[in-house]
Amino acid sequence: MDPYMGFFVICTVTGYEWKWASSPFFVSAFRKLPFRRRRLSAKYTILEELIRPVVEGLGVQFWGMEYLSQGKDSVLRIFIETEAEKGIDVEDCAQVSRQVSSILDVEDPITGEYNLEVSSPGLDRPLFDLVQYQAYVGSVVSLRLRVPFDGRRKFKGQLMGIENEDVVIRVDQEEYLLPIDLIEKANVVPQF
Repeated sequence: MDPYMGFFVICTVTGYEWKWASSPFFVSAFRKLPFRRRRLSAKYTILEELIRPVVEGLGVQFWGMEYLSQGKDSVLRIFIETEAEKGIDVEDCAQVSRQVSSILDVEDPITGEYNLEVSSPGLDRPLFDLVQYQAYVGSVVSLRLRVPFDGRRKFKGQLMGIENEDVVIRVDQEEYLLPIDLIEKANVVPQF
């Protein structure tokens, strides 16, 4: 391999191209980002097709999931929800964990070791799909994008609504229309 060969990367989400200068020595460090929406990952689709029926068969709602691949510290985190009056308790999480673990052991969709975590979405609940965003219109949300939009990656403001596949957020007195496919992470900001 030519030690002076340059590097070329195309971002599949936005189509942007990045080129790095040639260098005789190049060290790259990166972290693997979690996948959160089925449109962005075939693995997410496979996992959701296995997990959602198990979760819903136990009488709780599948809120979403994220998988962080970091070697031996990889984590599959599943969020479950139920009626507002009841809430999620430890037994719900344990029951879902046992059932999902059994299915994943048989189907084996994840290579290598990982930890399975099951929890409620909590007060600062993550938002995974347009239905969830729509349910929290009027709430304050925190968004982190995969790539900069209008010169920034982080937005914190009032969720104003959904237009087509875009999330409308008001930060200070300015509104932004952010494509949902660019959103890496979204959470409701609890108001006390």
